[in-house]
Amino acid sequence: MRTPEEFDEIRPYDPEELPGVIEELVADPEFRAAAEQVLKGIPYEKACDMLRSCHTNLEVQVKMFYPLLKELLAKCSDGFTLEGTEQVDKHTPHTYITNHRDIVTDSAFLSVGLLDSGFGNTVEIAIGDNLLIRPWIRKLVRVDKAFIVQRSAGLRQMLASSARMSRYMHYAVAVKHENIWIAQREGRAKDSDDRTQDAILKMMAMGGEGSVVERLMQLDLVPVALSYEYDPCDYLKAQEFQQKRDIEGFKKSPADDLLNMQTGIFGRKGRICFRMAGSLNGWLDTLPADLPKTELFAAVARHIDREIHRNYELYPGNYAAADLLRGTADFAAHYTAEEKARFEDYLQGQLRKVTLPRPDTDFLRERLLTMYANPVFNHEAALRE
Repeated sequence: MRTPEEFDEIRPYDPEELPGVIEELVADPEFRAAAEQVLKGIPYEKACDMLRSCHTNLEVQVKMFYPLLKELLAKCSDGFTLEGTEQVDKHTPHTYITNHRDIVTDSAFLSVGLLDSGFGNTVEIAIGDNLLIRPWIRKLVRVDKAFIVQRSAGLRQMLASSARMSRYMHYAVAVKHENIWIAQREGRAKDSDDRTQDAILKMMAMGGEGSVVERLMQLDLVPVALSYEYDPCDYLKAQEFQQKRDIEGFKKSPADDLLNMQTGIFGRKGRICFRMAGSLNGWLDTLPADLPKTELFAAVARHIDREIHRNYELYPGNYAAADLLRGTADFAAHYTAEEKARFEDYLQGQLRKVTLPRPDTDFLRERLLTMYANPVFNHEAALRE
């Protein structure tokens, strides 16, 4: 089935395009260098033949990426679980909206969890064009079921591209019967204070038909809380906070984005738990029909936030960080002295990785503690509501 031409610039490659694109990739020296670094022990030509044998994007994911991700989880984590799957219809396409911790692994691990849980399909991934810093990366992500969020356009172009992306998302769910992954906000919440941006919901409601509520229901939103025991990029995020504080107009470079991607993929993560809430459709159907749009989007954003916050998996380090940040022992029942000492040793190790010429250690430590403490504060608030 050929995808409509209006989506050609942003959509994943259609299956009939894969043979040509794969040949372009395997002939690219930069792709080869990256592949040989990741696929150690597998001759490059053998890997190329495996890639050529894939006839659909899902086959590429199952044959090529799934084994790599399982190996990555074995090396870089202390276990991964996807929970709450019993609340979701495995035979219906959904739009999974999640908090955002890592550029690459959030959506990748969700796809692994879906396959392992018997869903039979993975997710199409919304990815910002700012991350597609090399031509081979742009090609590879579109082979890997990604559609592109255009972030570098002017205001008028941004409105048009948002509307087109929304139409594509509705097309992917309704016609292609694909799942979608999208973060609840643009970019990662670097302080882990996860809040859904109204703009994301407004974009989703540009496509589809009917009222705003009906358009959101057509995407069948499922909030998912992503909880990593350790964030390998935490020190890079803290470092960026200091750079933004000290350097007016600071923006990360493409090299910074690449470092964040590499660190996030290969760094230590500890335990990982993704937990689904149910579909929002039942709740959306209870909203008053005459609710003004501004209030509607704010209410939906708050509801998604509550679903994500209450479904966090919290680890001893999160609770220790909350007490260390506030100088209290309010959460001492959730960790032992040994677990607290281990977490403080971890923080010191991460601080030693900072490469700033004049690191503000107190500020950086406060930023790291805040990252690990905010999920505790938000979880407690969600449970009180």
